[in-house]
Amino acid sequence: MKDKIVKEIMIPLSDYATVSEDETLANTIKALKESQKDNNLKYKHRAILVYDKNDHITGKMSIFDILKALEPKYRQYEHPKENEDSGLSRFGFDQDFLNSLIDNFSLWDETMDELVKKASKLKIKEVMYTPSKGEYVDEDAPIAEAVHQFILGCHQSLLVLKKDKVIGILRLTDIFDLVCDLVE
Repeated sequence: MKDKIVKEIMIPLSDYATVSEDETLANTIKALKESQKDNNLKYKHRAILVYDKNDHITGKMSIFDILKALEPKYRQYEHPKENEDSGLSRFGFDQDFLNSLIDNFSLWDETMDELVKKASKLKIKEVMYTPSKGEYVDEDAPIAEAVHQFILGCHQSLLVLKKDKVIGILRLTDIFDLVCDLVE
């Protein structure tokens, strides 16, 4: 894989779903669903990139982030460095303990309809995921470097940089396709 570089496999920003950080969660969900209707895609987008007033990519909203945004109490109990993986099951907590958190913190104590109605009005900049340093890769980086970042960071995608500007996205599925092609 040393002969391939990131820009050969990435999806250019112009081909990826984006929304303004001032957009609502409801409109972001609609934009993501609309992007998934594109029949030219081998894999449907599972995230939407978020840009600021200067058209710079500042975050993203994955399906996971959208679901997390439905319950506002999750934001109160987040790890201070929200862009680090802090899944409690990774630290040996069993399902009973994880379920007790739902009761103890009164999570999901409203109906799904009520939570969706409230969350729909949220501005994306309030709930978007802000990538960490390790989630950016240079367009001229070898694929091996990107794979290293995927594995050690447990990421699903990396934002691709040209100088300091995001120009695309590299998804784990795109790397997997490359591996599959090499196997065949």
